[in-house]
Amino acid sequence: MTVPFHQTILPVFARCLAVADVQVAKARDFAKAKKLDDAAVLGLRLYPDMLPLSRQWQLVSDFCKNGAARLGGVEPPKFEDVEKTFDEIVARFARTRDFVATVAPATIDARAATEIVVPRGQEKFKMSASTYACHMLLPNLYFHLTTAHDVLRHVGVEIGKRDFVGPFEGATPA
Repeated sequence: MTVPFHQTILPVFARCLAVADVQVAKARDFAKAKKLDDAAVLGLRLYPDMLPLSRQWQLVSDFCKNGAARLGGVEPPKFEDVEKTFDEIVARFARTRDFVATVAPATIDARAATEIVVPRGQEKFKMSASTYACHMLLPNLYFHLTTAHDVLRHVGVEIGKRDFVGPFEGATPA
């Protein structure tokens, strides 16, 4: 059985954005319980040279929207990185979902072997769309989602592995 290329990517974006929504909800509840403002929580980081929580979530959004755009051969929307509240982060995730939904799965499937150019810092790399997805896009997406999870755990937010993994879609008890 061959799995269409888009099936290895688009459901992952949906799942990661859903996990990020759970993270934001739990962070919001934590902030409320501890009487912290949004900015205090969004500015958290694991180490001084790491990006803050808000930027981790912005990058989750960016990897989903930019990844869908590159794989679909379309221009991604530009999102300014100005979110300062939980509501603004949630709205960004919604805009990301809306954009990803515009990228046709059949186009992603047709472009799996297409060579694309991907920026990484000041450099650019050529690779197939499937190589990009497996070796650059998905690892980076999970890195930033995991880092957000770890920041929250580190400060005492009640969030665990089940929140990160989510339900096993399509699975039934044996």
